[in-house]
Amino acid sequence: MNALTISLEPIIELTDEKLFQLCQQNRDLRFERGAQGDITIMAPEGSDTGMRNLGLGSSLWNWNQRKNLGVAFGSSAGFILPNGAMRSPDVSWIKKERWEALTPEQQSKFAPICPDFVIELMSPSDSLSLTQAKMQEYQDNGARLGWLINRRDRQVEIYRIGQPVEILQSPDFLSGEEVLPEFVLDLALIW
Repeated sequence: MNALTISLEPIIELTDEKLFQLCQQNRDLRFERGAQGDITIMAPEGSDTGMRNLGLGSSLWNWNQRKNLGVAFGSSAGFILPNGAMRSPDVSWIKKERWEALTPEQQSKFAPICPDFVIELMSPSDSLSLTQAKMQEYQDNGARLGWLINRRDRQVEIYRIGQPVEILQSPDFLSGEEVLPEFVLDLALIW
């Protein structure tokens, strides 16, 4: 997926509400906003990546249906992080109590919350350094656990608060640890 980053500031102040409206008017594109206000416009993902993202999301969704501990989201959900960025992780999850603390209006747009758990599955055209920076941003804004899955190199980077990034080479499974109790992702779906 090719991405284009533009800066609209100071020409246009793109508030959270205006950004939401822009996204609603351009549903064939994916938008993210960086903490400095820069807008990244991304084309829809390729079919192969989309299939694998659905598998990731389905695995999390099924676990969450059994455990009922929170709310799971796919790649079209946007979140306003504490630093002002609006991000749309490929897969994410928020603990039930945190989600229910938001108003219905907040839940209906780009929720002002950082997910507890995020997954980014790299597309063939994604930049590793930009995706790593995004994962670090999630962690800096409160994500308790994050997985960056790099299919090309068969590598997974695990992001945890207060710990260095752990890199796994060709793992078969990933554990949700204490953030997602008893959640195990079979990476045969991804590799």
